[in-house]
Amino acid sequence: MSQVRFEVADLAEIRFCVSPIWETVTSLWALADPSRHACHLPWIRWARTVAAQPALTPHVELLTAFARPKAPLPDFLVPPPGDPLVEIGEEVAAVRATPPEIVAVDILSTHRPAAPLHPLARAAAGDPAHWLPRIADAVDAWWRAAILPHWPRMRALLEADIGHRSRQFAEGGPRLLFDTLHPSTSWAGDRLLVEDAFRIDVAVAGSGLPLRPSLFLDHRVMLTQSDWNPPSAIYPARAVGTLWESSGQHRPQSLARLLGANRARLLELTATPVTTTALAARTGLTPGSVSQHLAVLHQAGLLSRHRYGREVRYTHTELGGQLLAPPGPAALDLVPPE
Repeated sequence: MSQVRFEVADLAEIRFCVSPIWETVTSLWALADPSRHACHLPWIRWARTVAAQPALTPHVELLTAFARPKAPLPDFLVPPPGDPLVEIGEEVAAVRATPPEIVAVDILSTHRPAAPLHPLARAAAGDPAHWLPRIADAVDAWWRAAILPHWPRMRALLEADIGHRSRQFAEGGPRLLFDTLHPSTSWAGDRLLVEDAFRIDVAVAGSGLPLRPSLFLDHRVMLTQSDWNPPSAIYPARAVGTLWESSGQHRPQSLARLLGANRARLLELTATPVTTTALAARTGLTPGSVSQHLAVLHQAGLLSRHRYGREVRYTHTELGGQLLAPPGPAALDLVPPE
């Protein structure tokens, strides 16, 4: 059992973040172990051809020395985001700026008897000043080649998860948030408990706690702590199984004929609170077009809308949900995403 201990003021510092560098690095878990990440098979099939490109192969080989299935990641490679709106360039810059002595300690700390260090990782630990720029270049190269083409779709799903969790936290406080974050998590008065085998004990102690939904962390919640970074928690995002669905895969044709294909698709994507911008990224429609469709659905009583800070989020109403017939079993789309 692991735990994160909060003081009263710490609850106000809980924040949700999307980390592009986390998704970039951990995507290699899926590439290395497709059977454990079956929901990502469409992307994996496509990414394998990308990874085989001669210019990219050395970068992938270097990153896979650190992103090993069932082994911890060195903390310097996936720094906790300081800003909920952090961009990949800022995160890569943070990696480049890591002191060499921290790089060495972080790498060596990931050694396990069942998962010894890769030779490239051991070389990097021995000469971090030489290897750190190459590691940062590898992250940037893999991001541009394998993640950036699909980032709008990925980010939209992560932001939809954050919208749902933020609403839970606003309505039910830390108990509702942490009791439903993952089957292994629960709230115990002033502590987040995580049922795992690691016995990590984290004191937030005014440092804040970034919560990061993840596409490629599949079975558990991960806690991070170090002497030089604030603690953070990473958890599996909701609805990852829908990430690579082709448009309209589950939508009844009769509903598309009734509402039009775009409005039916938008109604389907509002099972959890979501913004116009996120829907535009997910569907490929322009924000203006999405706004017009949402207005029609709202006027028809199929959507509700609520303001959270500066954002307006849409969720389908009970009537809207009734129009969406429960999908039957569907075959996984193995066509590489566009």
